[in-house]
Amino acid sequence: MRKIVTVLLILISYNIFAQKIEIPINTLSNTNIPIKITDLPDSLSELTCLVSSENYNNKLIFKVKENVVDTSIIFRNTGKMYIKFSDFSKLNCEVRVIPGILSIIPPLVAIILALVLRQVIVSLFLGIFIGALFIYDYNPITALFRLADTIMLNSLIDKNHALIILFTFLMGGVIGIISKNGGMVGLANKITKLAKTPKSGMIATWLTGVIIFFDDYSNSLIVGNMMRPITDKLRISREKLAYIVDSTSAPVTSLFIISTWIGFELGLIEDGLKVINSNYSAYDVFLQTIQYRFYPIATLFFVLLVSLSNRDFGPMLKAEKNARSGLPLSVIDESEAGNVINDKFLYKGDKARAINALIPIAIILFGTMAGLYYTGLDALKEQGIKNYSIRTIISNSNSYLALLWSSLAAGIIAIIMSISQKILNLHQSFNAWTKGIEGMLFANLILVFAWGISLITDELNTAEYIISIIGNSIDPRWLPVLVFIICAITSFSTGTSWGTMAIVMPIVIPLGHKLSIAAGLNSIDTDIVLYGVVSSVLAGSVFGDHCSPIADTTILSSLASGCNHVEHVRTQLPYAILVAIVCMLIGDIPTAFGLSPIISILLIFSTLYIIFRYLSVKVS
Repeated sequence: MRKIVTVLLILISYNIFAQKIEIPINTLSNTNIPIKITDLPDSLSELTCLVSSENYNNKLIFKVKENVVDTSIIFRNTGKMYIKFSDFSKLNCEVRVIPGILSIIPPLVAIILALVLRQVIVSLFLGIFIGALFIYDYNPITALFRLADTIMLNSLIDKNHALIILFTFLMGGVIGIISKNGGMVGLANKITKLAKTPKSGMIATWLTGVIIFFDDYSNSLIVGNMMRPITDKLRISREKLAYIVDSTSAPVTSLFIISTWIGFELGLIEDGLKVINSNYSAYDVFLQTIQYRFYPIATLFFVLLVSLSNRDFGPMLKAEKNARSGLPLSVIDESEAGNVINDKFLYKGDKARAINALIPIAIILFGTMAGLYYTGLDALKEQGIKNYSIRTIISNSNSYLALLWSSLAAGIIAIIMSISQKILNLHQSFNAWTKGIEGMLFANLILVFAWGISLITDELNTAEYIISIIGNSIDPRWLPVLVFIICAITSFSTGTSWGTMAIVMPIVIPLGHKLSIAAGLNSIDTDIVLYGVVSSVLAGSVFGDHCSPIADTTILSSLASGCNHVEHVRTQLPYAILVAIVCMLIGDIPTAFGLSPIISILLIFSTLYIIFRYLSVKVS
């Protein structure tokens, strides 16, 4: 009886604790492919398997440690590979090996097409489709269907992805209401009272741009339209106005923790962290990267420096001298500018109150902070952690829920305020809310496709292949500056910061992580590389959004300021390039090797001041 019981127990344990194998179904040739086998018998020290195909056979012996095989294998041949275990038939599996070079084609196609077509949605779609072709055995019909019912569906059904989309829509709704009820116009009106001289006029314009931080489109259009009559009166050139407006749109919005950008940025970071199995929260990484985003920070400083000094160089100097001397301003058709601005964004009426924008913004700000504290504290209690700091609470918080709650509350309050003051009725309020949501539709569409290309690059092990090519030829600490250059060129050429982020972010996070591990960097240096590459994607993408002649905010800044578009780009570009070069040399490179980002920022400010004083001339 005892023997029978023993046999039964063995059979039961075999079924309950059956061996499991983890290996990608689609793998790359000449690349380290992870393989993990668990729940092996205690007595086993080695495990033998046979790898075979039509014209290939190879025997492999794996070392077993603590009932587990955790190693990697390299397939030199392509095609279907059969992995067989003589003693454990349940572990037998089939792996499809594709040429490694194919893994970089989907993101490369997306980048090239984005440069050529300047259509980021089409580019991402085709990149995903080509990746699906490689995954699903080169069958175009299957690839097309799997693109819709598997890849894109998986992008949408993820809970965090859904929260990001919902939050982004709700944030857009808030922007729509406070634009329509006069809140943002009232906020801008408070600032314009400071403008009495050319210097104070430029400072007031800069300050207005910083205050309207939550949306780059609204920022460009409102600031430009509000300040244009004032700067004209003060004989400030339209080129200078457009430069200040443009430099306080995307650079400001990309830095703030409450904006229409943050949902998009968090979504990309979250997806990259999943690929490397990181325990960091996307929100915590976002906060850490702010101090490494040298270009937008330095741009804001440089604009203020130019405004305070009343000095310029290059084409901007000529434009300012012409404006001061009373020559005709470089303008566009005023009716065209007015139509773009008034019909779409600006409040028309005599009840523009700053409070209508300040209260909803304050609700989002403090509501988000409260939500972060609540969700973080709740998560720590569930984990049984009793000793914690504010940093620990934030790291364990659910930023998506916090942003969702606060933006919903802000939208409700904004509607109530609009109706109670009889600025808008209920129908008009909801119409403004839905118009704001519509404005975020394209952004969310890009985000969904970005998640799709991320899934493709993960499935095809793109980062692993790039690492296998690079090998030890590059120090991972050089990645931040290289990523900045790539993103700056891409965003400038395509005119889209979001499209650039969507294409590059899924690649560089796993690339930076794996190169850091391969180089033997410690955890601190690995984190620095992570923060560096993420911040370089965000900062480099802003460069193009800021100064590309085909970027939407560049065009909108020209329109809102009533400036000739070509002249705006021509006068702004030398300033933007100077700031970018200094940020790379003094920011991206030294911080990757351990220099404090705060010290780098101070050095950047000092260097820009010295160079600017040397190059510039006082405008009388």
